[in-house]
Amino acid sequence: MRIVIIGAGNMGSWLVESLCLDYDVGIYDADRSKLKYFFNSRKFIYLEEIHDFSPDMIINAVNLEKTIPVFREIIPYISDECILADITSVKKGLAGFYKESGRRFVSTHPMFGPTFGDIRNLRGENAIIIKESDQEAAAFFRDLYEAMNIRIHDYSFDEHDQTIAYSLSLPFSSSLVFASCMQAQDAPGTTFRNHNEIARGLLSEDDYLLSEILMSPYSLQQVENVRDKLSYLIGLIKKGDTSSFKDFFSDLRLNIGMKKESSN
Repeated sequence: MRIVIIGAGNMGSWLVESLCLDYDVGIYDADRSKLKYFFNSRKFIYLEEIHDFSPDMIINAVNLEKTIPVFREIIPYISDECILADITSVKKGLAGFYKESGRRFVSTHPMFGPTFGDIRNLRGENAIIIKESDQEAAAFFRDLYEAMNIRIHDYSFDEHDQTIAYSLSLPFSSSLVFASCMQAQDAPGTTFRNHNEIARGLLSEDDYLLSEILMSPYSLQQVENVRDKLSYLIGLIKKGDTSSFKDFFSDLRLNIGMKKESSN
């Protein structure tokens, strides 16, 4: 099987490393300087070289903003039988694009970004495969993930974006609020340092990706929930009632799956 990966960023590099020993893999990036350190793979400088390679699958690993434009750029250089694949965190517009293209496709989301995930040990990490994908093409990624002991979830395009709105916009908005209250100074304490590292990791991500996740039609409710809970917390602080805090903390522990403490 011949595979071309478009985009030599962190996730594209991980894909090359993960696939190059079992498949005939090529890598293309508009920034040629990113191609110099790849081994056991072909490096394409021009799109015409991709045409000559005649890939069976194109895996699009560019930034979210460029995913569909890059597909449109690549399609004239591949055969009608070539499978299109994406790994984007937000699937906005992709269902319509794939339908328009009339091609076999597989859409997936490895939920272990380079910022927080240990790509050397992915046991217990999660990945989503979109239900509307071509089943044979989806089986390719299913086998890849299972070989790495990655948990697989099957969602439709719409279910994916709803899930991501919850699993990403909620922690994203919390980290952004933390960062907005920061001062440019160090503070003692492990909890502060850990939150600071999470905020730094988040803000090292692509601005367009962060914006698209937060602007998802499903994200507003999650962010409004953060606002409402902060307002409730402010009310408790103003009230100054220790017993109210105890009940609040008890509810929070249940929310995150901690066992309720037995009363003596």
